[in-house]
Amino acid sequence: MQDQIPFVTTGTYPPRAGNTVQLLLDGEPAFRRVCQAIENAEHSVWATITFMWETFQMPDGKGTALEVLARAAKRGVDVRLLFWRPDEETAALRRNAFWGSAEQFAMLEETKPDISIRWDRAQAGYCQHQKTWLIDVGKENQIVFLGGINLNPNSMVAPKHFGENQNHDLYIELGGPAVADVQHNFVQRWNEASERHEKNGLWGTRAKQNLEFPTHLPLECGTTTVQIQRTIHANRYTNNQAPIGGKTFEIVKGEKSNLEQYCTAISSAKSSIYIENQYLEIPEIIVALHEALERGVEVVLLLPIALELTREIPPELLATRVALGDYDNFTLAGIAGLGTDGKRKSVWIHSKTMLIDDAWATIGSANLHRWSMYGNSELNAAIQSKETIKTIRVALLEEHLDMDTSELDDVKALQLFKKIAHANQEKHLSNDHAWRGLVIALDVSSYGLKPQTGW
Repeated sequence: MQDQIPFVTTGTYPPRAGNTVQLLLDGEPAFRRVCQAIENAEHSVWATITFMWETFQMPDGKGTALEVLARAAKRGVDVRLLFWRPDEETAALRRNAFWGSAEQFAMLEETKPDISIRWDRAQAGYCQHQKTWLIDVGKENQIVFLGGINLNPNSMVAPKHFGENQNHDLYIELGGPAVADVQHNFVQRWNEASERHEKNGLWGTRAKQNLEFPTHLPLECGTTTVQIQRTIHANRYTNNQAPIGGKTFEIVKGEKSNLEQYCTAISSAKSSIYIENQYLEIPEIIVALHEALERGVEVVLLLPIALELTREIPPELLATRVALGDYDNFTLAGIAGLGTDGKRKSVWIHSKTMLIDDAWATIGSANLHRWSMYGNSELNAAIQSKETIKTIRVALLEEHLDMDTSELDDVKALQLFKKIAHANQEKHLSNDHAWRGLVIALDVSSYGLKPQTGW
């Protein structure tokens, strides 16, 4: 068996050594750090944004996201934003997106921020789902943030999740050579944004300007190996300029390195698999989890408690997912924090991450459903480093369990997770809200088919 989890070989970008990775847990700390980076930016702030309310407020009274960015632009920073524009098949999602409506253009005309915007559609029925912030790329102190956090009020929450209508989510802060690949992805999307030739597809003084692809890698600044992985629809992009030391983008085939990496990593796991995601609806991944459980791997799957309806999943796939519960080394759980009334309120799992063997992880925007695996634009970072991954695992479990697991190995930590989750489930059934931490075991046999008991 492999000593390390293999990286994929079919994606656009190669693994890069010499990076730093820092976890940003939940929206309030994450956006506090993003705002600090924007305020310290000297040259550029570029972002890919899927969902943003124009009224969304950054933490600490900083104002809206556009106000924070406008202040940076006023200092001479090159601010460029790529917003998703839903098509008619995804029109219901416009209510949460800054998609370039007449009202949103009127707001821009009134405030006149010196920022540049391009709008970008996806293939019909799909989404431009990447969430990245690039700070001073191409310069000495360049960093990026990537993950799954949207700019809406449910995301602006603190760890421990006290209150109502909360999302649990993650960003990472990345420095080092892999930053160039996030930059390459942004340039490719910016230069070929679908609406760039439309009258209502641009805003700002630099919106008509294309960008140059990166020509050199940032200096190594850490010890973590990172590979940027994507989902890209087969019909996207005609500019196939290769990244530094990478492969020319294959236009006809698109890219599914997120899916390939999930399957490869699960199939290579030796001791533990920890997953946080909104969904588990991919047959290949469910089958790979069965095989891992058969090998004796400890598996914890964290999903939203409140999910009630499974979408477009064949009965045989549902049966295969339900059968995960036949293994003693499998745990399905959700999280719930205390509301202002002292009662437990379910927290929506919006993070998209998987940790393997306390040595490897993926964190990014890709959900485990067919849209993220086959047609959306998605971006994840696959991370290899025992020290970095253990630090991430300890931070996540400290929030979820209210316990320090740094003295435990990965298997014992997940077994403790299972014990606490089931103890909290018993408390929940007896209407006792004095849990340890946030986790609660869920019934895999009914998950997604009917409400979990008591919610």
